[in-house]
Amino acid sequence: MAVTAPHDKNVSIIGSDDVTTCIILVLRHTGSGAVGFAHLDGSCTEECVVNMVHRIQELSMGFPDGRLEMSLIGGFTHVLRYGEQVFYSLMVAVHKHQTEIELVLACVGELNTIMRNNVHWPLLYGAGVMVKSGEVFPANFPDKGPEQPLRLARLFTGLQPVLDVYDCSLGLLRIGPFNYEPMRSVDLWLQQSDEFILQALSTTPDVEPPHTVMAIRASLKYVQDHPFPAVTVFRDNRPLYYRRDEHSGTWTPFRY
Repeated sequence: MAVTAPHDKNVSIIGSDDVTTCIILVLRHTGSGAVGFAHLDGSCTEECVVNMVHRIQELSMGFPDGRLEMSLIGGFTHVLRYGEQVFYSLMVAVHKHQTEIELVLACVGELNTIMRNNVHWPLLYGAGVMVKSGEVFPANFPDKGPEQPLRLARLFTGLQPVLDVYDCSLGLLRIGPFNYEPMRSVDLWLQQSDEFILQALSTTPDVEPPHTVMAIRASLKYVQDHPFPAVTVFRDNRPLYYRRDEHSGTWTPFRY
């Protein structure tokens, strides 16, 4: 997840893609324009909603007028109903929160599903939000950002809290510190065929984007090389920081 505000000079769009049974959550305060964005797979959903609302409210201090608006994208209709489970857990978390949140867009379930050769496919695989205007739009991102294998590794090694990866006060992308459980079978996984990996490690192997297996393999190799990231990656318990390059637009390592 990430939260920022219209005065942020470093970020103009927040977004995510590769969404099948996951759901994208966008929360925006209509007074301050502060906006939060999360890619949710059903793990630690309530904690994410609480943290995101809190961060948005912090950025909205001094703006007494305005309400929180919510947009949802993803969670296509699937025979195993994974997307429905994510949707229900998110709705429960929102209803339990003491802050009133208005649903303004829901492109989920049947509304985000098309049929191809009698197979359900997602209509949208990703979305972005314009920070200044709050406009939500379909999007795909060829650049997945720094340390994708490390970030994905958390998903294959047990349930983890949703990472808040951006500090808008500093304009820095922040990863970690965190640890994950060692994956003793990683050597065996890496010996398997692409088809086996796709069938075993994807909730929707028939409709995944072409680069999915490559990303999974890179992540498994990262777990193999760094079984204890708290020791080899996040030395002295320090996060990895990245600053956006003004010319290329990419996130480059930064010592903070």
